[in-house]
Amino acid sequence: MAGQKQTTITDVAKHAGVSLATVSRVMNGNATVDPTLAERVRTSATELGYSANPLARSLVLGKTQTISVVVPDLSNPTFQGMLRGLSRAAVADGYHVLVADSDEHEDQERLLALESRRRSDGLVLCAPRMSDAALAEVLAEVAPVVLVNRAGDAPSVAADYRTPLREVIDHLYGLGHRRIAYLAGAKRSASNAQRLAALDDARATLDGCEIYEIPAGVDFAAGADSLDAVLDSGATGVLAFNDLSAMGLLSAATERGLTVPGDLSIAGFDDIPFARYTSPGLTTAAVPTAELGALAWHALRALLQGESPEAMHTVVPQVILRGTTAAPTR
Repeated sequence: MAGQKQTTITDVAKHAGVSLATVSRVMNGNATVDPTLAERVRTSATELGYSANPLARSLVLGKTQTISVVVPDLSNPTFQGMLRGLSRAAVADGYHVLVADSDEHEDQERLLALESRRRSDGLVLCAPRMSDAALAEVLAEVAPVVLVNRAGDAPSVAADYRTPLREVIDHLYGLGHRRIAYLAGAKRSASNAQRLAALDDARATLDGCEIYEIPAGVDFAAGADSLDAVLDSGATGVLAFNDLSAMGLLSAATERGLTVPGDLSIAGFDDIPFARYTSPGLTTAAVPTAELGALAWHALRALLQGESPEAMHTVVPQVILRGTTAAPTR
């Protein structure tokens, strides 16, 4: 009924004939309360329609039932997928998720990590861009913490970027491409380091294979703006840092009157939801982002429960061959 007074813990205590402390212990699952008293409290709470206030409960327990996640770019579908998997798993276990976006600004990551950790029980740092030294300092201050796609002094879940990228290079090489361009992305990204290692492997083992690195970026505009540099390099095949930059390059090439894959083969990475719907469909490597998010939560949950999760859990993306790659015509 409108205006009806909300039942409080004091009302329950009076109804059950016990102290406020006893009601609090019962509502928080304290097993030391006498079973008879505990049953009396629960009966009174049911009859009065009382449910524990989440904020009050968090103050009693010293917990917020909330975790924080810091991502470098919330507009990127890759991080959206990771957050979706993480939040669904956390919510299923009774936790809320607080999200902070550093917008690819390394100097903001530390501040966001520290501030969001103060408001939550634990932290997930997704693909942090900060230096190793800065990351080490942050990890020492924000435990419990889990890393996604970055190694450090904390449990980590990550995708293997090196193996599938080498598979894509081998795919292009097998089609006949000998001059390949790589659109480099976030320099401090651990996944970028893995990509560079794959390029070095290919240069050392594939006869006549030339791979040119072109500074680009991680978004659609970065890929589009790279077209002239790609054409100047003489490359017939392109490896983009991610699907967004690959799609930007594909769009710019099409607007310029080039055919893909006739004049230029293009491959991305991530397999974001739009990748299969480009024209033609984008060759890429499918990163299981939702799985990574769920794994990050499971690792953090273990820490919150005083357990020791696996130090590093790695998943391997699957290469998806679509219509943007074919044998070179020039």
